[in-house]
Amino acid sequence: MTIRHRDGIHFEREGGEPRVVADARSAVGAVNVVSHAHADHTFRTTPETVVCSAETAAIAEARTGTGFEFVESAPGIDLIPAGHVVGSRAAIIDLPDADGGPRRYCYTGDFSTRDRCYLEGFDPRAVDADALIMETTYGLPKYRFPAQDDLEAAITDWIRDNDDRPLFLFGYSLGRSQKLQWLARDATGDADREILVSASIRDVNDAIETATEGDLAFPGRRYDSLRGLTDEIVILPSNQARADWVETAVEREDGLKAGFSGWAVDDSFRYRGNYDVTFPLTDHCDFDELVATVRAIDPEIVYTTHGSDEAFADTLATEYGYRAQPLKRNQTTLGEFR
Repeated sequence: MTIRHRDGIHFEREGGEPRVVADARSAVGAVNVVSHAHADHTFRTTPETVVCSAETAAIAEARTGTGFEFVESAPGIDLIPAGHVVGSRAAIIDLPDADGGPRRYCYTGDFSTRDRCYLEGFDPRAVDADALIMETTYGLPKYRFPAQDDLEAAITDWIRDNDDRPLFLFGYSLGRSQKLQWLARDATGDADREILVSASIRDVNDAIETATEGDLAFPGRRYDSLRGLTDEIVILPSNQARADWVETAVEREDGLKAGFSGWAVDDSFRYRGNYDVTFPLTDHCDFDELVATVRAIDPEIVYTTHGSDEAFADTLATEYGYRAQPLKRNQTTLGEFR
């Protein structure tokens, strides 16, 4: 069995036949897995059946307008919580090797081992795998984030300390935007301080609330106008942070801008978004958590993808003695796992 990074991650038989394809834009495997509903992990063309969580299916349909058939397990494939966003799953994949013996792979998709707000983190101690295919977005030692409790306390304190003016908070429509609503509600309590969100965020809220049958609910109300604000908390997609209409609204309403991302450990993130303040709130592991994940699973081989894939693979090999290799897109000389 060979693992390649093509359009998504391909688990191929000898001769290049894709047995399982994960997180591809064009689903071409005999089995197609979608780890979560972020746009860069879902597909343009809809296969007959997808292996994913019910929450991922509902959110993907809400975001794309296209429904599809799905199952939450398949022969040789089990899904376990990945701790990234609502519905995110890692895949445990059992595939025979060339000699017919069993080989077990863990494909993490995007993941986080931290418990955050309403979301439980990925538990690597529960994983038994020969090979680990893991994302390494923050795979450099400089990406070390504060303890989650301390980070959430700092965010809620900042919201409370600025209760006399509008606050504009920026995070991905799926993931951080829901956590920001959760933290804003925690910070305001019973105070009469409204939480406003964009239409795209409200659509994601609705999909999550429906898929979880009311177990999760988010307080953000879709705004009609951003004029005449006093102390409202406005949550917007992160890609709108530098939009002209946003900058105009923040200045007109005498607001403050806050950005939320793991990249906030770099000072440049604050200036790129023209933020007043930033917090390293993320849905990914930091460097130490990535290392801890590998050591807990202790696989025979690690394949790294995304972000600092080369640097992290080198760290695993030179400092921890693991056989590790970055997966490069369309690489054709990748060695087989034996």
